Amino acid sequence: MAKCLNIAAAIVGSRIDHIVVTAADLAAGADLVRRSLGTMPQTGGGHARMGTHNLVFKLGDSLYLEVIAPNPKGPAPGRPRWFGLDDLKPDTPPRLATWAARTDDIRSTVAASSETLGEVEAMSRGELHWLITIPRDGRLPLGGIAPALIQWPRQDHPAGRMRETGCTLLRLEAFHPEPARIAALLKSISLEGPISVSPLPAESRPYLVAHIQTANGRRTI
Repeated sequence: MAKCLNIAAAIVGSRIDHIVVTAADLAAGADLVRRSLGTMPQTGGGHARMGTHNLVFKLGDSLYLEVIAPNPKGPAPGRPRWFGLDDLKPDTPPRLATWAARTDDIRSTVAASSETLGEVEAMSRGELHWLITIPRDGRLPLGGIAPALIQWPRQDHPAGRMRETGCTLLRLEAFHPEPARIAALLKSISLEGPISVSPLPAESRPYLVAHIQTANGRRTI
């Protein structure tokens, strides 16, 4: 198997903003976090435009984990939900499905990207407002290994409002049959941060592994 490709941008660009656990329902996603990290995530809120709701879990001053699921009490969004949530069946187990990269200039980063990551849309949840890339079909680009791009208002990152968990993201591992393509993407968006890309056999399903320091030692999800 080819040697792991470590990604490190030479200039400041995008950074890991949050990692995303998708679930058919929030309770299942919360249980995955509890079993993996030893602590429950906290309530987030709803995304009316997407027909979803979430839980959140702080992993740093400007980094967090999100559990997201369709909201059974909300109206249908009239469009594909984001993060591939419409593809989930009731018995689909929750998993670390994708991640988001933060940028201070989302439109310039979209233009520089070697891959199509979606259209820039304005979103909100309660008092939070942000810009994010969302594919028209709601699917996960490159099987979830490609990030959503996100831009928050300056000095207003949501992790600052989350309770302390004692957990920190150490690194993110991405596995994909086309590692050189992923490496090119991360270079094109000038990604900085603890992420590596490793190869998989052709036709294998891409996946992510997050390594997290907890009060009880290092864990993965």
